[in-house]
Amino acid sequence: MNQAVEKLTIKDYSSDQEVRWCPGCGDYAILKTIQKLMPELDQPKENQVFVSGIGCSSRFPYYMNTYGFHTIHGRAPSIATGVKLANPELDVWVITGDGDALSIGGNHTMHALRRNVDLTMLLFNNEIYGLTKGQYSPTSKVGTRSPSTPEGSVDEPLSPCGIALGSGAPFIARSIDTEMKHLSAVITRAYEHKGASFVEILQNCPIYNDGIFESVKDKKIAADFRVEVEHGKPLVFGKESNKGIRLNRENLTLEVVTIGEDCPLEEVLVHDESNKAQAHLLAAMGGKDFPVAVGVLYYQPKAAYIDALFDQRIKVKEARGNGDINSLLRSGHTWEVA
Repeated sequence: MNQAVEKLTIKDYSSDQEVRWCPGCGDYAILKTIQKLMPELDQPKENQVFVSGIGCSSRFPYYMNTYGFHTIHGRAPSIATGVKLANPELDVWVITGDGDALSIGGNHTMHALRRNVDLTMLLFNNEIYGLTKGQYSPTSKVGTRSPSTPEGSVDEPLSPCGIALGSGAPFIARSIDTEMKHLSAVITRAYEHKGASFVEILQNCPIYNDGIFESVKDKKIAADFRVEVEHGKPLVFGKESNKGIRLNRENLTLEVVTIGEDCPLEEVLVHDESNKAQAHLLAAMGGKDFPVAVGVLYYQPKAAYIDALFDQRIKVKEARGNGDINSLLRSGHTWEVA
């Protein structure tokens, strides 16, 4: 008779380590969301591996009662790729920040997504370097004052979702640190996707960049500053649900309209997860003129790297037989020393 498997709880995924982030840091909310979500995924705890680089977010593996690696700056995607190659049965999560993933780790992030390695990559974006005391990061807005830009930054920021789209990631989404229900749903879909999943999480840094995402988080005003995208549904937002996003077909740009005044509901753009061009437009929205798009921006499954690589190995073995390491070492340009 098979013994019933014990149902795990949030306590089973919480380590005995003291959580050491600044009071009010958005990382607390993300940690709690994931610890609560893990039992719902109904997977063996010993199959979960969290890999991080360097930064505030990268302390994450210490607080998860799972396997994990706290690696070096920017290299988490590479280490995670190695883990997945060594044991494809593992669920490998990459925890990274905007500086860790898009500055020193830009190449590693790009190629993990390009290869479509079966990883769930969560990028905590607070638009600042928090661990190293508040220097501006690759995602900081123009004019950001920091120790490294005392008069305000002058370079244009990167869009994490834009980078992921350009790198060829087949699953790209965005959510918010304190929106547990929304964040859980987005991460669940990312986890269920076979291949590279990329989730940007807008996260507050109360010390060095406090309130940078307040417009999309404040319950009193958020409805006017964010649009929750859902496949097959029109892009409608606002307190009265009377605002929409329309595609200007003359110049192929987006525009905000008032439904019933500027245009009928039928003219509002309908979200299509498989439309990459549309995803690029949605990823770029924000600022004073457009709401921020949250939800699954793009989803187009394709062959995962790990599966393709192992399939190739099987075909090679079938065609050539098992290799001989001694023969390999003694082949090619070799010589004997008397």
